Amino acid sequence: MNEQPPSPLPPSSLPPAQPVARPTSVISRGANNIVIWVARHWLALFNTAWALYVFTPFLAPILMRAGMPEAAQVIYTVYSVFCHQLPSHSYFLFGPELSPQSPALIAAGMSSSNNLFQVRSFIGTPEIGWKVALCQRDVAIYVSVFLTGLLYGAVRHRLRKLPFKIYVLFLIPIAIDGLTQLVGWRESNWWLRTVTGALFGFASVWFAYPYLEEAMEDVLEEELLPRHSPAP
Repeated sequence: MNEQPPSPLPPSSLPPAQPVARPTSVISRGANNIVIWVARHWLALFNTAWALYVFTPFLAPILMRAGMPEAAQVIYTVYSVFCHQLPSHSYFLFGPELSPQSPALIAAGMSSSNNLFQVRSFIGTPEIGWKVALCQRDVAIYVSVFLTGLLYGAVRHRLRKLPFKIYVLFLIPIAIDGLTQLVGWRESNWWLRTVTGALFGFASVWFAYPYLEEAMEDVLEEELLPRHSPAP
């Protein structure tokens, strides 16, 4: 007796087709690799960026001394967006004093008016020296951020987070020094600007970097987990 072949199943009873997983594109894989690399090396990137930011202003007086005023002016112009650059609050290189006071600056050619734009435009002379393109307080802040970032790399895995209340205490000195000078109650000096700025930079790194560390670890977990998950 001849056996009849089984009749084909109706289309409605066929199992649904499984979607075929498409390989990720080269652009997608490249973007993911960049994200992973940044998450792994964020601290080195931050430290490099802060180093470039804080040490580039010192090139301006060096370029002026070397007879390259056009290149120096580019640095002064760029940093004028981020800093007031008041001569009496700035360091001067290649002169008799590292931090000359207003009388000496006025004698050297700085405007004596109350127009801050005219005052800040004074970058120095060969006799009094050439102005660093970042003020004393900003230099202290960002040098401290850079150095504390280097220190953080050595203690990051055993450092406790800085409580917000303690962080606020670190901010009080710079707030008092800056605000009392701003309203005209007193005049600060280079070492107070340096100390208060350094405390602010140190505390800011201690407060913020552990949170950045956690965020980057979360990014790595999200990006790397799918790669190590078993295929279905």
